[in-house]
Amino acid sequence: MSYTTLDEYQRKWIFTHQSMPVPDEDWPHIKPMTQARAAQFWKENVSAQSPDAERLSSQDWPMKESNWKDEVDWMKAWEADENDLPQEVSDFIDWQDDVTVYFCYEKYNVIETKWSVFKKYWKNFLFYDDGPILLGRRRSEALWFSTDGTVKLGKRK
Repeated sequence: MSYTTLDEYQRKWIFTHQSMPVPDEDWPHIKPMTQARAAQFWKENVSAQSPDAERLSSQDWPMKESNWKDEVDWMKAWEADENDLPQEVSDFIDWQDDVTVYFCYEKYNVIETKWSVFKKYWKNFLFYDDGPILLGRRRSEALWFSTDGTVKLGKRK
């Protein structure tokens, strides 16, 4: 099995937080990977050596400045009453709602969902903002969120 249930997920509270709980009917669409599957995905798509964003090496694609075209503020949108992603992110990521995305917190913590689900609950995902990277299946665009309230917009190469 490649996934664990949201009920078993160690950070389940980010999706059940009283200020913005995810309705039960959407839980099946938020699929935390098992540690083994997450580690494999991270190794193949983010870094073969580094366990998290803080320790990426200069050889890892996220560390190459040429892969990033812009950096914008996400914190203002996160704190706003509306649920919309920052406009610059929506403009940059022009994916269909059914595109599979991977929200990569670190080597052993990756969540698979659909772009529509991520857009709807992006604020929940960012309760943990310690360098997560969003990737899309068979897509080159990438987002790299930072604890300083910014997100890098770029391409995975």
